[in-house]
Amino acid sequence: MWNDTRSILLESCVDSVESAVAAEKGGAGRVELCANLTEGGTTPSAGMIALVRQSIRIGLQVMIRPRGGDFCYSDLEFEVMKYDIARARELEADGIVLGILTVDGQVDRERTSELVRLSRPLNVTFHRAFDMVPDPFQALEDLVSLGVDRLLTSGQENSALEGLELITRLVEKAAGRIMVMPGGGISSRNIGRICRNAAFREVHAGGALLLESPMRYRCNHISMGRTFRPPEYAHYRVSAAEVKRLLDGAVRNE
Repeated sequence: MWNDTRSILLESCVDSVESAVAAEKGGAGRVELCANLTEGGTTPSAGMIALVRQSIRIGLQVMIRPRGGDFCYSDLEFEVMKYDIARARELEADGIVLGILTVDGQVDRERTSELVRLSRPLNVTFHRAFDMVPDPFQALEDLVSLGVDRLLTSGQENSALEGLELITRLVEKAAGRIMVMPGGGISSRNIGRICRNAAFREVHAGGALLLESPMRYRCNHISMGRTFRPPEYAHYRVSAAEVKRLLDGAVRNE
């Protein structure tokens, strides 16, 4: 279980019940539950939310994203997001993860405000849609004014390590008004460097390893998904040992 002496809470990104259980076993303080992680994460099914909730005692954040791709949504997609927030609340999630932008790449203040209102009393994280905005400091102020609780960001780079300078500046600018949580490409090998020079209280990482399928019969000439996904006979699953290594690395700040 989570050790209260640790100074950093680890949020583990998961896409299965097994991964959520492993994350808790490894010491994660919270999970972010998604589907379709190869597309950056979309809304998980109601069944997945319910079974994860039954299986873990730590915090459960639910991704609300109707599709992959950009973060500018149609009216119908927006209605789907509102419906999915209501279902996540009913299924006893602890928090909602969302992000919605205008055609100009700004935080969509009107729609975000409505989604935040519908999410309450759950906490709200604005996800890495933030990394696509033209002015991160204006976007930060927008999120503060909208009452968003937490910002997940890679510092507008492909990884949090590359974007560490901006993330650090965002923490300073936020001044405690919103939690700024680094995420993106964080591993047990680099988490110490990321946590060493900034006042991060929470970190978002996966802790997943690629597992081989137990299937003996394999039909290798057919692909069921896009080319950027893992092969059909392997999948990623969070490892409790890897989550523990992440936490150990964060605490040591090596």
